[in-house]
Amino acid sequence: MERNIFEERRSVKFFDKSRKIDEEVFRKIIDTAVLAPSAFNLQPWRIIAVESEEAKQRLYNAAMKQDKVLEAPIVLIVAADYEGWSESNPMWGHIAKTTTEKRLAGSMRATKRLYGADEKRQIKYAESNTGLLAMSIMLAAKYYGVDSHPMSGMDAEQVKNEFALKPSESPCMLICLGYFDQSAELSPRAKRRGFDEIVKRV
Repeated sequence: MERNIFEERRSVKFFDKSRKIDEEVFRKIIDTAVLAPSAFNLQPWRIIAVESEEAKQRLYNAAMKQDKVLEAPIVLIVAADYEGWSESNPMWGHIAKTTTEKRLAGSMRATKRLYGADEKRQIKYAESNTGLLAMSIMLAAKYYGVDSHPMSGMDAEQVKNEFALKPSESPCMLICLGYFDQSAELSPRAKRRGFDEIVKRV
């Protein structure tokens, strides 16, 4: 029977510090996760993989001193680029190879109107698209047998400064990657609101 990664994926709070993530597995996780959709396929995101003890300590201090930052072999800073819609995005060069100049110009005008008109729209655009990548990373990780834990508990400005994010970038999510510490106990999955509670048909 096929594995149901949606049911198997859990937000693991305790990681086995003795187990590292194989380089090939890590690459497969990311290369699978980037299949996540994004508006106009502009992919307004970047990932910083925090692995060294020195870098983890800096992130630990900026992330409410949560122990899992130090325990997980890799912690990802998933950064959203608020200017990912703009002409400076290198993805436009790839898009240009698959469309006409007229359509390309139209797409650029549309993204500026839809996503670049003001700061509120820029934030909405970048955070919503990068959120898709973050979830995709966690599902891809589980597919390859790696556990994860998403974290929004951080001082975003401190993370941005410590890890030299671009002025247009903001840390959308931190994701701890590793293997569950089997000596710890994972609490039962908390109740999820189902179809009848969250769906309104009109």
